[in-house]
Amino acid sequence: MIATYAAAQILRVLPRERITKAVGRLCDLPMPQAVTSAVVGIYARAYRVDMAEAVTPDGGFTSFDAFFTRPLRDGARPLCPDEGALVSPADGRIDSFGPVERDGVFRVKGKDYSALDLVGDAEDARRYEGGQFAIVYLSPRDYHRVHAPAGGTISLVRSFPGEYFPVNSVGEMHVPKLFSVNRRVSICIDTEAHGRVTVVMVAAMIVGRITVSGIEARDVPFGEHRLEPGYAVKRGDEIGMFHLGSTAVIFVEQGKARPWGIQGGPIRMGESLHGADSR
Repeated sequence: MIATYAAAQILRVLPRERITKAVGRLCDLPMPQAVTSAVVGIYARAYRVDMAEAVTPDGGFTSFDAFFTRPLRDGARPLCPDEGALVSPADGRIDSFGPVERDGVFRVKGKDYSALDLVGDAEDARRYEGGQFAIVYLSPRDYHRVHAPAGGTISLVRSFPGEYFPVNSVGEMHVPKLFSVNRRVSICIDTEAHGRVTVVMVAAMIVGRITVSGIEARDVPFGEHRLEPGYAVKRGDEIGMFHLGSTAVIFVEQGKARPWGIQGGPIRMGESLHGADSR
């Protein structure tokens, strides 16, 4: 406890945004193939990255960011065959899940959060009262593209400035309302079967850049983006990308989906959020 508290105090005084942007620029730099291959090889061994499932371009990756945002081979992430199931938007670990209570309050490891702080709109926050949330934490070894939990139309994206605290056990323990204060992007998916499903991509230290399908920008500009016309996505379609890893939070309206059946632990994109009975 003393060690994590000390680490948290050090993180508070670090120039987190400058560090994040500097690392991001470094990761974007084109590198000679020999250098990139060496860096990728060291990283893949250190974090046990399964390169057999990744698409490696002819000639290798041109930058570390190109490796980190690597696509997967066709069939590497089969979707849950139950078409009525919502699926995980990302590879990672189920960090928390449960009900969204009155006034949009939901609890993560004993701490209260507000849906309003994450989705960024009072009307949308009210949609999720009585509904469900789930949090998927992406580790450095994971595939870092984010996909639609359900099919529908994306016509609204909100992008918020914020801090760059690490989203890990130290941050969760010592940074109040961690997911609410970090930089985040909220993606609204309007569906026929499940109402409005929102996926919030939460940035962290070293994760300063988020891109979203349908918005042509190196990083999603701050503010509300109405996409006209909206674009249709099928369940499992790519909707965004973390440039280095972080966390995805899913919100679902009351009565619009079966209760979660998941447990804390590893999950892959495309697996059911309703448990083994529908995989």
